[in-house]
Amino acid sequence: MDDLRQMAHIATPALLIDRAKLERNLSLMQQLADRHDVALRPHAKTHKSIEIARRQLALGATGLTVATVGEALVFLKGGVESITISRPMVVPGDFARLWAEPAAAGADLRVVVDSVCGVEVAAGQAASAARTLGVFIKIDVGLHRCGVDPESAVPIDLAQQIEAAESLDFCGILSHAGQVYAVEDRQVAVQIAEAERTTILAVRDTLIDAGIAVREVSVGSTPTILAAESFEGITEIRPGNYTFLDLLPIKVGVVQHEDVALSVLATVISKNANFFITDAGSKTLTSDTGGHGMANAQGFGMAYPCDRYLSPEHGLVVVGLSEEHGKIARADYDLEIGAQLRIIPNHSCPVANLAREYTVLGGEGVVTWPIDAASNAI
Repeated sequence: MDDLRQMAHIATPALLIDRAKLERNLSLMQQLADRHDVALRPHAKTHKSIEIARRQLALGATGLTVATVGEALVFLKGGVESITISRPMVVPGDFARLWAEPAAAGADLRVVVDSVCGVEVAAGQAASAARTLGVFIKIDVGLHRCGVDPESAVPIDLAQQIEAAESLDFCGILSHAGQVYAVEDRQVAVQIAEAERTTILAVRDTLIDAGIAVREVSVGSTPTILAAESFEGITEIRPGNYTFLDLLPIKVGVVQHEDVALSVLATVISKNANFFITDAGSKTLTSDTGGHGMANAQGFGMAYPCDRYLSPEHGLVVVGLSEEHGKIARADYDLEIGAQLRIIPNHSCPVANLAREYTVLGGEGVVTWPIDAASNAI
């Protein structure tokens, strides 16, 4: 009841964090990493929050993964000392932005490459700044986005090129099996996780046979890590979505609705014979149905009356969005105009990116945390 009273005074739309669920999610992933003797380097593109990053590091994370230079700069300024930038960097100006940040001087910075161009740019920019830069080679394990063909000679060629550059330090190989988000069967996720592991380990063995030392073998996506049955040979995991969770890993079958720590608080502002209309539109929920094709996506989120949150018989599908309005299909019960709803989004990462702050419920009462690395803040 305390949360209900507190929510009644929160301006909508708002991003809510359930503190207890957040802390549980963070702890469980760190425990998984410790149990399998792998380093945890969470992907902070999900939460974009210095406050949450500090909690991850305090639990034992070895550093952070980020997607962009802008995110890296925010977390460097926030005191994070070891960061992997996972999207390949080929623009010289991006490196210049890094070198211009005083906190980068003593930081352990790693970048990812999948091309000769990427290695050349990284080597040249690091040399011109008199820095040594860690480098991973990205391996394509089935998503077919970035990464080199694991069965080609390219990993050896790139590793030799990296080793020949005095300004670069070859860290190892890295992968992301994002294709898992397109499935809706936990057993298929298990198979994808194992295929990722065996594929990247085969590349490791090929590099070792060529006389190249491979210190780190890094894999990452929340569903594959939660589904994986073996981490043998893996040295690091990089999940991001586990912080909040959302409908994506629920549909994959690796978590339950009750595990989700993030929801969107919205207000019913109008209604008609077919729909409830809320104040949470695409500028809040995004029109994302899943970054890699969410299986069986029905809409843009699942909404519940605040006093019946997560009640299976009271779930309502967000079936349509315009910029400032959400359209929710009516069910066999009514809601008054002015009623509040909590919406589990399809994909929490872009939802967080569009907001400026989190409203955190539980524990210390209602507090707000800034979303430090949101696109509108960097």
